[in-house]
Amino acid sequence: MGTPDPVPEEPNSAWLSDQDLSDVRRRIPLLYVEAVPVRVDGLGVVTSVGVLLRANSQGSITRTLVSGRVMYGESLRDALFRHIEKDLGAMAFPLLPASPVPFMVAEYFPIPGLSAFVDERQHAVSLAYVVPVTGTLEPRQDALELTWMTPDEASSPAVHAEMEGGRGTLLRAALASVGVLS
Repeated sequence: MGTPDPVPEEPNSAWLSDQDLSDVRRRIPLLYVEAVPVRVDGLGVVTSVGVLLRANSQGSITRTLVSGRVMYGESLRDALFRHIEKDLGAMAFPLLPASPVPFMVAEYFPIPGLSAFVDERQHAVSLAYVVPVTGTLEPRQDALELTWMTPDEASSPAVHAEMEGGRGTLLRAALASVGVLS
C-alpha cells in the first residue's frame, strides 16, 4: 500500500491552509482592509460609530473593527464588501466609497514599539476605510455584538483602552478623517 494521492486543491481557490498561512505570515507582509462602520445623517455627517465586541484568542473581551485579508485576485472593493457582510451580516447595506483610497494605511508589526499598530501573528499592511451602513446589522462570525456610539464616546480613552493592537488609534484617525473628532 502506498500513500494516498493528495487531494487536489481547488484550482481557483484564494485560501491558504492554516500551515501555509502560518508560513506566509513569517515571511511577507499581508494586505488587509479595515472598515469603521458609521451611520450618517442627511448631510453625510457621522452621527454614530459601530464598534464590535469580541473575545480574543486569550479569552479576553475586547473591542475591534471590521477587518480581514484581501484574497489573491480580489479587488479592494470586493474585500471590503465581503468583510463587512461577514462581520455585520448580509443586511448591512454598506455604501462603499466611490474611490478605493483609504483614510489611512496602518502597518502592523509583530514587535511592539515599531508603530502604533501591533499584531503578534504577523507583519501586515491594512488599508482603512470609513463606510456608512444603512441596513440592519447582525454581527456574525466571532463578534459578540456591535455597539453604536456617538463619535465622542467612540473617541474616549475608555473605548481606546478596550481596543487591541492600536485599533483605538485607528478609530480616532477615522473620526478625524470625517471631521467629527472633538
